[in-house]
Amino acid sequence: MPESSRSTIVVWALAAVLAVVAGVRFLGGHDAAPPAAVRLAPERGRDEARIYVHVVGAVRRPGLITMSAGSRVADALRRAGGPGPRANLTAVNLAARLADGQQIVVPRAGAKSPPDAGAESAGRGVMGIHLSTATVDQLDGVDGIGPTLAQRIIEYRDEHGGFRSLAELAQVDGIGEKRLATLREALQP
Repeated sequence: MPESSRSTIVVWALAAVLAVVAGVRFLGGHDAAPPAAVRLAPERGRDEARIYVHVVGAVRRPGLITMSAGSRVADALRRAGGPGPRANLTAVNLAARLADGQQIVVPRAGAKSPPDAGAESAGRGVMGIHLSTATVDQLDGVDGIGPTLAQRIIEYRDEHGGFRSLAELAQVDGIGEKRLATLREALQP
């Protein structure tokens, strides 16, 4: 076979291979990028929403810390260096979800906490119902709250992005100072 014929065949073979590779990529080969509408962006929702909580009491590094929205009290305690050696964790609801502006009080074993400071903390009151997650039925079961008031509380929570303290309950129509005083023992922000 003459040299020019061999070169022509190689060129045509190379062109055919390139055409096949280009066709595969064009028709959806594994290297093709997905259409813009299908591209997956990294999940950012949880990381972008940041909240501030104040951790005080029997923790190794008390202070103001930044957390991801949706974090739990246990996560905040970890960020605060963990509980101190004399911490009374039975008085702290470690599973409670955090809300922006909350204060988490970790009492020392045997210490009495002040009535107002502890009552409005996210970490106090193992038995308290959390306003940030309570249902109408759960609120209806609390002394002093009926189904209508429970619905108003949920509506207020949804409209204002939650409760930052129990004192904010006074903003709900039908809750005055007397009723708020009786609800402090049963509820948490």
